[in-house]
Amino acid sequence: MSQAMKIAIVDDEKDMRQSIGQWLALSGFETETYAGAEEALRAIGPDWPGVVITDIKMPGMDGMAFLRRLMAQDSALPVIVITGHGDVPMAVEAMRLGAFDFLEKPFNPDRLTELAKKASQRRRVALDNRQLRRELADGGTLMKKLIGTSPVMDRLREEILDIGHAEGHVLIQGETGTGKTLVAHALHAVSPRAGRPFVLVACAGQEEEALGRRLFGPLEPSEGVPALEEARGGTLVIEDIEALPEALQARLLNWINAQGSPPETRIIAISNLQEQGKTCADRLRPDLYYRLSAMSLTLPPLRARGEDILMLFTHYADRFAEEYGCAAPQISAQEAAQLLQAPWPGNIRQLINVAERAVLQARRGGGTIASLLMSEGEEVQAVMTTEGKPLKEYVEAFERMLIDNTMRRHKGSIAAVMEELCLPRRTLNEKMAKYGLQRSDYLP
Repeated sequence: MSQAMKIAIVDDEKDMRQSIGQWLALSGFETETYAGAEEALRAIGPDWPGVVITDIKMPGMDGMAFLRRLMAQDSALPVIVITGHGDVPMAVEAMRLGAFDFLEKPFNPDRLTELAKKASQRRRVALDNRQLRRELADGGTLMKKLIGTSPVMDRLREEILDIGHAEGHVLIQGETGTGKTLVAHALHAVSPRAGRPFVLVACAGQEEEALGRRLFGPLEPSEGVPALEEARGGTLVIEDIEALPEALQARLLNWINAQGSPPETRIIAISNLQEQGKTCADRLRPDLYYRLSAMSLTLPPLRARGEDILMLFTHYADRFAEEYGCAAPQISAQEAAQLLQAPWPGNIRQLINVAERAVLQARRGGGTIASLLMSEGEEVQAVMTTEGKPLKEYVEAFERMLIDNTMRRHKGSIAAVMEELCLPRRTLNEKMAKYGLQRSDYLP
């Protein structure tokens, strides 16, 4: 989950910082006030989760020196500067140094709120991307983000590492809810562009004119820079690429052609086309399609991932149980089979919803997995069957989940797991080796 965004208000005038703080607090922000830049610098570090609003003219360290210090320690920190009437050259210099925007006194409080919201959104994206890059810095964490041990997931991880280090544009396709945006983040995070901008633009539901301005400009100063400029040298992710209007497709193609090879900015296009019998190639002009699909990834649907379904269910059920302060539900062999047999049209997004509702109903002391699946519109088998897969696969998937859950609950205590599952030490060791479970993963 993303951190709550804060607003630091730095002004030597007590009445001014209090009035700004009260106004933004009423708008839903968590505010902190500082009487000077030196005091604020002691509290605001490189990963500080928020936005800074500072006056320019202050005794001691003035706003410009303060801005330089902030930009030196974290260039992605949004800083809104407040200037006196007629200080336009100073405001221009602040923008050149990296300020997010400026307000000229006297300013409209609603305008301040609008800027604070936009700056907070940008900060949240920057911190989320930064955290993802850190997590993916070691090869093992990519496995944790892209949960699953099925062959299709092993292959997907290999493809991400291969394509991530390449230069060409990428097309990601797959059913809704399969994690296409997460994969786009991962491609950027494992690439040589990892320290550069990562910008995401969604095409669906936008008017053509607004979308064109977001991609190519021109934008008002308060709106920042167009996405293609903002992503320069990094990665631009275009979601719902099939919804890009034809005129904008032509402009995007011209921009791609002008970049040459290798491209300065990489485009990752995401297609969410769900129409029966239609593909992304049917919606895009052929020359653009072939440029964007120089490399492509098709994400597997959840129903094709076998026992990953139980692994994902356990992962999210544990997470929601911790969030709601209760025990995670223990599912039966029959319920495990029902999870494995469900068609999951909403894929991982749907499974997360079912896991959360399973935790909530378990907390109330009732309900079944079957009732949750049926409420999602799924057809549920009343008993475990061999339909679609050999019974052996269902049994092994449930066995792995049972050992995994028990090891997790007992924090890696082999003796406690042996006692609860009535298994001799040798049998437990053999089964853990068979399912790739290691005691060290469960130790506190």
